[in-house]
Amino acid sequence: MIATPLSRRAGRPAWTVAPVHAQRGIILIVTLIILAAMTLASLAMLNSVDTTTAIAGNVAFKQSATNSADIAIDTAGAYLTVPKQNTEQDNPGAGYYATNQDALDITGNKTPGLKTDDLDWNGAGVVSLPKDAAGNIVSYRINRMCNTTGPLNASTCSVDITSGKAAIGSFGISLPTLQYDINGTGPLKNPSGYFRITMRIAGPKNNVSYVQAIVSTKAL
Repeated sequence: MIATPLSRRAGRPAWTVAPVHAQRGIILIVTLIILAAMTLASLAMLNSVDTTTAIAGNVAFKQSATNSADIAIDTAGAYLTVPKQNTEQDNPGAGYYATNQDALDITGNKTPGLKTDDLDWNGAGVVSLPKDAAGNIVSYRINRMCNTTGPLNASTCSVDITSGKAAIGSFGISLPTLQYDINGTGPLKNPSGYFRITMRIAGPKNNVSYVQAIVSTKAL
């Protein structure tokens, strides 16, 4: 038996194939679009990660600065509790002032553009402690909460109204610069004053924090 070649039936269209070079051009365009979208998504993710890292780092530096402020509080407290310490007059060498100096601009932002009322953190009247283990440099100033220098006076100073007073049949109130006594025992005996410690902490990454603490020399 002799095999005969098959022939395409008449009227049936022949299959056609697109040129190879045309298919490759479309795939290239689609690939470039996908790559561009993936690149943009990657950049957005990197930016988000960098922002999160920066925020976390700033929070850590701020917490470190706050912790370093404890050193200044301890140092200033040690000065105030020295036996027979003279707290009635200024002592710039120890960073101490017997008045509140409320007009001082401690951050330089209270009165923008005006420098005459700024506290010079690198000048006299400020104590700067050595750099600590975290790389922070702490500076501080102590202010007695009084309007004038001299002996502690309940009419011009913030004082502890419980110092040396009888509790029976009396009560009182203490304000920043005023105190009055109703049905009390008269003037305070051995009153205890309040002091404000203002601290500036300069960190290793040019971060600066300000912390204030109010302390009293009254024994607990």
